[in-house]
Amino acid sequence: MGSNSSRISDLPENEYLKKLSGTESVSENDPFWNQLLSFSFPAPTSSTELKLLEEATISVCRSLAGLWTVFTLGGVGSRAAASPDLSSPLANQSLLLLLVLANLTDASDVPNPYRQAIMSFKNTQDSSPFPSSIPHAFQINFNSLYTALCEQQTSDQATLLLYTLLHQNSNIRTYMLARTDMENLVLPILEILYHVEERNSHHVYMALIILLILTEDDGFNRSIHEVILKNITWYSERVLTEISLGSLLILVVIRTIQYNMTRTRDKYLHTNCLAALANMSAQFRSLHQYAAQRIISLFSLLSKKHNKVLEQATQSLRGSLSSNDVPLPDYAQDLNVIEEVIRMMLEIINSCLTNSLHHNPNLVYALLYKRDLFEQFRTHPSFQDIMQNIDLVITFFSSRLLQAGAELSVERVLEIIKQGVVALPKDRLKKFPELKFKYVEEEQPEEFFIPYVWSLVYNSAVGLYWNPQTIQLFTMDSD
Repeated sequence: MGSNSSRISDLPENEYLKKLSGTESVSENDPFWNQLLSFSFPAPTSSTELKLLEEATISVCRSLAGLWTVFTLGGVGSRAAASPDLSSPLANQSLLLLLVLANLTDASDVPNPYRQAIMSFKNTQDSSPFPSSIPHAFQINFNSLYTALCEQQTSDQATLLLYTLLHQNSNIRTYMLARTDMENLVLPILEILYHVEERNSHHVYMALIILLILTEDDGFNRSIHEVILKNITWYSERVLTEISLGSLLILVVIRTIQYNMTRTRDKYLHTNCLAALANMSAQFRSLHQYAAQRIISLFSLLSKKHNKVLEQATQSLRGSLSSNDVPLPDYAQDLNVIEEVIRMMLEIINSCLTNSLHHNPNLVYALLYKRDLFEQFRTHPSFQDIMQNIDLVITFFSSRLLQAGAELSVERVLEIIKQGVVALPKDRLKKFPELKFKYVEEEQPEEFFIPYVWSLVYNSAVGLYWNPQTIQLFTMDSD
């Protein structure tokens, strides 16, 4: 450490706490902040220093866990949730510090000890011994942590912490998936996606990946259809007086796909949305009629886009015959992307029909109501195989409706569908591999997470002044 560095411990305790908690205003020329910002942490340069850092980690992590418990969890269930950076500035600073430490890159011979601690900590109710291979072990009350995470998902940093814990700590993931009140966690995540226009893209990504991780578990996919919700006030497209958590999840993910198709056109977002739906599809149960309609409506929108791109490609090709100097747009690439999405939607519908047809009369009703949409894909080489089952279901139930006569009410059609499910020859349905997708981080996740974490520190560290003129950005391969 250079000779001009200052130690935080040299500052009067009451002055430090007032400034850190945000109860005293801060200016750029404040000597406290000049001291604090000049305080530097030299990178370890030897294996000995790294070992000392490693040995100190467990106490640091316990301290961070204590801060998180004291300032965020205390009384969290006894009052309305408020903005974390206003109600608990020290908790917010602690969380940001924890995220910074957890995202430090590994040394050449020693992994990041903070990340190791995040990956391995256990519940205070877990009395089993830590394996000897885990050097940084501590325990925390999972129930309190879960409650706090449910309350704080309006902030990017809380959602990022939830993602980190679900992705890296199997103890946390197992605990959360075993909860009987998963709606308390899932609903705030869905609300983030629902208000996608008001959220930054990173926050939306984290929320979506959390859903994808959760849908990797079949137990989760089954249980969310058993949770019945009433009067979802933030969902404004339609009044939902009663709907299952599973159907609401489907509605929000489909809405995110449609928003992405018309606005951002982000293939990464599309892929993860479809992967979450695909993971759930075999366990669709008692789909709400509106959720079933939206599945088919999304397919209809994709079909129209497919036809539009084909038409544009044909017109461009005709125009190019008279002018060899005009470059053709890459319609082949656009068409390929749309056909991949259409294929995935057909696989999702097929997965539901082959695994849980008898649980979803509303989806069959929506299929029959829009059966003309599927005509053009029956003989298409990219969809012919997956269309066999869908075509069989449409043909079978259409025949039964014709036999029942004309002018049928909605109730009568649903009754015929429920009766027909028993008579449908299920052995004629072609078996396909189960749709399962697993979230995997990119090869160099630090290229996304390190800038993201520091942008959160810069934008939401309460009371900390950062002079934008002195911030330096380094490339990932900088020494």
